[in-house]
Amino acid sequence: MARTIQSLERAAAVLRLLAGGERRLGLSEIASALQLAKGTAHGLIRTLQQEGFVEQDEATGRYTLGAELLRLGNSYLDVHELRARALVWTDDLARSSGESVYLGVLHQQGVLVVHHVFRPDDSRQVLEVGAMQPLHSTALGKVLSAYDPVAHSEVLESPREAFTGRTVTAPGGLESVLDLTRARGWAADVEETWEGLASIAAPIHDRRRMPVGAVGITGAVERVCDGSGELRPALVASVRDCARAVSRDLGSGRF
Repeated sequence: MARTIQSLERAAAVLRLLAGGERRLGLSEIASALQLAKGTAHGLIRTLQQEGFVEQDEATGRYTLGAELLRLGNSYLDVHELRARALVWTDDLARSSGESVYLGVLHQQGVLVVHHVFRPDDSRQVLEVGAMQPLHSTALGKVLSAYDPVAHSEVLESPREAFTGRTVTAPGGLESVLDLTRARGWAADVEETWEGLASIAAPIHDRRRMPVGAVGITGAVERVCDGSGELRPALVASVRDCARAVSRDLGSGRF
């Protein structure tokens, strides 16, 4: 019989202990419950904390499960399933909006494009599946950062490049943008990442109401925005309808 690795067993025991209760636990409580020396328990917790699996409350010093576990917990939803569920709806969105459609998921410190529908015209276009987009400046990235706690941590901790004069990079300003995104249920990018282009995106949720991706359109500013520079309400509505439809197909309830 293969030998088990004691440190991994103990780390798993720490996670199970933190998952089993509703309150945060201190170092002494964790060590006592698992019958470990405080030094051993502290080493395990510190490692788990560095990996994002455990978080410490700065005010009380107590520990709880970290946001990285959310990413692992959502891993049952295969990206290919998300793409498969979105195929028909994203095609419809491209036809109704007349713009390119992108489906994105959180990957490392950015947005991974997992599906791209070309703008329905005869212009030359390049398939961008597999491309990465920044979290802080794109509509897809803002949506993920607003709704996914892991993405939220990533966008605040990662370097934020000012791609144009409109790019918001300050933490306070970015938090305000994410608050607005959550309040209205969608995000926008008007020349914050690429000059002359504007985007609109909305979140996709699974049956547990967890954020698993974002869908959006990108096009020339003069088409996505009206004469006064405001985003066209019909396009916003179309993007939100698409996100809701994909979410329903993934088992999410009404929202």
